Amino acid sequence: MTGRVSLKSFTAMALVIAAAVPATSNAVDVRPIIKAGFGLGGDTVVSVGVSNSGSSSTRSIKANQGVFFGGGASILTDSKEFEAEVSLSFKFYTIAAQNGRVDWTVLPLDALVFYRMPNVRLGGGLTYHLNPSLSGSGAAGGLNAKYDDALGFVLQGDYVLKNRFNFGLRYTNVEYKRTSFQANPLIVASTPAANPRTNGVGFVFSMSF
Repeated sequence: MTGRVSLKSFTAMALVIAAAVPATSNAVDVRPIIKAGFGLGGDTVVSVGVSNSGSSSTRSIKANQGVFFGGGASILTDSKEFEAEVSLSFKFYTIAAQNGRVDWTVLPLDALVFYRMPNVRLGGGLTYHLNPSLSGSGAAGGLNAKYDDALGFVLQGDYVLKNRFNFGLRYTNVEYKRTSFQANPLIVASTPAANPRTNGVGFVFSMSF
């Protein structure tokens, strides 16, 4: 699925999700949110040789790996049973050495809906990943890989504290498609993957105001 078609699909489904929550209630509570967390696992995007203090090793970047932070909005029904959440985050992971670094970055746009219980919320929805890219600097200069924007899905479960703080686990499934790449044979132990999948878990914290 191309990036443009994926974006249209995401936009349509996000509007359906956002409309479905208010439709279940006569009143809704819209609040800004901030979120942060990290992801683990997925297919290997690239492996690189790293030298530090005279020793060398090989390290890899996984498709779901990285720390993320962002913000958005929460739409909560007056019954407190259903909640929609739309957010945009910046996610990154870095392999750093004395003479260079390799960065993996992506912008995840999420549209999720949850069923809420007193101290738990369970749900999921769509995620649209913008501008997935791999870049090197220093000794890793010349390494560069671009991936098309990609549509996938998220499943998430959170512990809810004081109706404002959410601590949760999430599963993300997105497949990236490489559009261009340039390798650095002096440091890169593998060619950047053509179609890596995130297919991994993560931890997330969010807070509404």
